[in-house]
Amino acid sequence: MGFISSILGFFGFGTGIGVGFVIGYYLFIYFQPTDVKDPEIRPLVEQDTTVLEHMFPEIPLWVKNPDFDRIDWLNKFLEYMWPYLDKAICKTAKEIAKPIIAENTAKYKIDSVEFETLTLGCLPPTLQGMKVYITDEKELIMEPSLKWAGNPNVTIIIKAFGLKATAQVIDLQVFAIPRITLKPLVPSFPCFAKILVSLMEKPHVDFGLKLLGADVMSIPGLYRFVQETIKKQVANMYLWPKTLEVPIMDLSKAMKKPVGILEVNVVRALRLKKKDLLGKSDPYVTLKLSDENLPGKKTSVKRSNLNPEWNEEFKLVVKDPESQALQFSVYDWEQVGKHEKMGMNIVPLKDLTPDETKTLTLELLKNLDPNDPQNDKSRGQIVLELRYKPFKEGDASNDISEDENEIEKAPEDTPAGGGLLVAIIHEAQDLEGKHHTNPYVRILFRGEEKKTKCIKKSRDPRWDEEFQFMCEDPPTNDKMHVEVLSRPPSIGIHSKEVLGYVIISLGDVVTNKRINEKYHLIDSKNGRIQVELQWRTS
Repeated sequence: MGFISSILGFFGFGTGIGVGFVIGYYLFIYFQPTDVKDPEIRPLVEQDTTVLEHMFPEIPLWVKNPDFDRIDWLNKFLEYMWPYLDKAICKTAKEIAKPIIAENTAKYKIDSVEFETLTLGCLPPTLQGMKVYITDEKELIMEPSLKWAGNPNVTIIIKAFGLKATAQVIDLQVFAIPRITLKPLVPSFPCFAKILVSLMEKPHVDFGLKLLGADVMSIPGLYRFVQETIKKQVANMYLWPKTLEVPIMDLSKAMKKPVGILEVNVVRALRLKKKDLLGKSDPYVTLKLSDENLPGKKTSVKRSNLNPEWNEEFKLVVKDPESQALQFSVYDWEQVGKHEKMGMNIVPLKDLTPDETKTLTLELLKNLDPNDPQNDKSRGQIVLELRYKPFKEGDASNDISEDENEIEKAPEDTPAGGGLLVAIIHEAQDLEGKHHTNPYVRILFRGEEKKTKCIKKSRDPRWDEEFQFMCEDPPTNDKMHVEVLSRPPSIGIHSKEVLGYVIISLGDVVTNKRINEKYHLIDSKNGRIQVELQWRTS
């Protein structure tokens, strides 16, 4: 009887489960709602904090703060460049750490501290946004929001008291907002002399530390102590206004300032070769100092003359007499077509005796290659009188100063009551031409004309070019005409265009010694130009 009850109970249990599945399936099918409602769409501003945290686990700064710009392109750049940046940053870090290690090893009587391995890993940092400050000075200020959860491997070997210990930093996380300043901006690549880094707030730093192979950060209480100690030490060293300075180039070389004047008298040329088919030649001479971006000097054209006499004097500003050289070329002027070079040569300034006039008769060469057999061919001669006049030992023009507001003195031979007028064309904004926008600047002052280089296809060009005018008397009642023009493309039917101009009265420059302002361009809808003027007297 008990056996039969067991069998019936088993079949009843199995039947109940099967019936239950069938009933549940039909209930699920017939009672499931058939109408699908559209999701509710609401603006982000109407969502509460909890909903936003679920939607965006990490909201970037460019969403929350309009002052920060979105820079996804820079993150993509970092991703591709990271293997190379890793090596460059590690090399710089070793150079920065070397004097710090040397100071502390002597202080704590440590034999040596060496990097066994130093790599930042394969995961680049992410920039959540960047704030950029624009100033009228020669600097660029950036504040990126940096978040980095990387896999670096920094292993340091410490030797002290006859013992050797290995410390390894792993799993580094850094959240910080540094202020990066590139200054001063200079006309030599990479266009800035040094990098200044400051922290605008205490950073968040998290990492793992292995000492002798054991994770010491797992020791109770040590993790928090190390965190607070690092934040405090980093803040003491680099929290704004304190800075970490990384030199990029020698400032004295990047921002060379005048140390003297080279007086050049182009006397004559002798036995020049005939270039014109129906006549002789129409020669003129161009002069320029090497390593100088300023426009060169040019003599007048002597028509149909193979032995021309000029007796024309020029003054060139010298910045490095040890490395600079006077470069000159003789050209045959052509009314149509390119002017043909008749010959050239150079005179190193280090070959000149200061304050002594030297008369030189130099052979004209085809080029400066000493092995070129064409230089053995006679091309004529040129006679020059040269005199290098260095500034006095105590002249302020000799000093290399980081203060951009300091005004140098004019050369020693500046006429009594006169001075040196310096015009620096920095940049222009919102330029617009009717047919093309390839801007360059032309300066007209007392009959002299100076031009900047042409920047192609730019509405916001930056030149940072300096021009100098020697004045017999202060230009108190004079005006300077600064004109922005657009050069047409080489292939096209349109001529050059005037994008705007400004006329600057120079009375304030003489009074204040320096002005640096942005001017609205006349005959331009929104165009502006930044011009810095300096009046230097001896």
